[in-house]
Amino acid sequence: MPFKSQFSSLSDIQTQLEAGQTTAVEVAQHYLDRIAQYNDDLNAFVHIDPEHVLAQAEASDAYRAEHGSRPLEGLPIAVKDIFCTQNGPTRCCSNILEGFEAPYDAHVITRLKEAGAVLVGKTNMDEFAMGSSNETSAFGGCKNPWNTDCIPGGSSGGSAVAVAAGLTPAALGTDTGGSIRQPAALTGLVGLKP
Repeated sequence: MPFKSQFSSLSDIQTQLEAGQTTAVEVAQHYLDRIAQYNDDLNAFVHIDPEHVLAQAEASDAYRAEHGSRPLEGLPIAVKDIFCTQNGPTRCCSNILEGFEAPYDAHVITRLKEAGAVLVGKTNMDEFAMGSSNETSAFGGCKNPWNTDCIPGGSSGGSAVAVAAGLTPAALGTDTGGSIRQPAALTGLVGLKP
């Protein structure tokens, strides 16, 4: 049975995966389809590599079949563009870092991969995380999915918009002075400051 619910929690998706009701590939494709449908209007993601996303999901399904599940097996998670990743650019939403590709994964990215997560893409943010509106991104601001005339807050606005719009069930952000908490509040989510 194909995966359909864009507003499922990680726990709900995990239950469906464990029960064999869906696959990591079906879940990933569902969210990639939603991103393709809504990201042009919301600008939540600044980098998506669908082939890489589906390859991760295929590897997750194969791992589950052979070894069972790791804690985040097959669960889609978006990543703020501030975290270094070996696959794809890390630009901190700044033109200064155009063309930069990290030679390593940030520790949190390594841990997510070890836990079986499927990394969906890089989310929009205020340039170098210096802002609270998500209007200073070199890729243009992102829009609050509940009212596109309003800002989503920042600096982790793209992560909040992606979750609130059902483009991914979870996303990483960073928070020094409210950069997770403010966008969560402005988009109707719960945000946890690390």
